[in-house]
Amino acid sequence: MNDVSDSVTRAHAMLDAWREHGDARANPMQLRLIEALARRASQHHGEARRVLDARLSNLLDAQAMRDDARDDAAQAPMQSPLASLLDEMNQRAATHADPAELLDALRSIWSTVSAEKRLRESQAQVPKNAGPLNSNSLVHRSLSLMREVSPEYLQHFLGFIDALSWMEALTLASGAPAKEAPRATTKKSARKAR
Repeated sequence: MNDVSDSVTRAHAMLDAWREHGDARANPMQLRLIEALARRASQHHGEARRVLDARLSNLLDAQAMRDDARDDAAQAPMQSPLASLLDEMNQRAATHADPAELLDALRSIWSTVSAEKRLRESQAQVPKNAGPLNSNSLVHRSLSLMREVSPEYLQHFLGFIDALSWMEALTLASGAPAKEAPRATTKKSARKAR
C-alpha cells in the first residue's frame, strides 16, 4: 500500500509545484485529469486502487518527460519552423550551384514517380482473365513495353496524355459542344443501280 500512497503523494507534490510556479508550460487539461485521477485513487482500495495508481503514475511520468523536453528545448536557441525550413533550403541550395539544375532534377523525379504510378494504375485496371485483345490489357502491355525500351519516352508520352486529358476536361467544363467526327459518305447511286 506504500506504492499506492506514493503515486497520490507524488501527484499532489507535482501539482502543487506546478501551481506554485504558475507553470504555463503544463497542459491545463492534463493537470485536471491528474488531479481528478488522484482524487479518485484516494477514494478506492484494493485492485481498483492499484489500477488507478498505475494510470496516475503513467500520467505523471509522461508529464515529467514533457517538462524535461520543454526544459531542454528552452535551453536551446529558439528558431521558428519557417526559419529552420529556410536554413535547410539555403543549405541545400548551397550544394547545388544552379537552381535550374535542381528544378530539372525535381521534374525528372516527379516524371518518374508519375509514370510508375500510371503504370500501376493501368495494371490495376486489367481484369484477371483478360483476353489478348482486351483494351486494358493492351494499354498496360504497351506502357510496360515503353518503360522497358525507353523510360524517357514513356514519361514524355504520359505527359502528352495528361495534357490532352487536361484540355478535354477544360473543354467540357467550358460547356463548348463537342465536334462530331465527319462520317464516311457512301455513294447512294451505286445502291440505286442495283
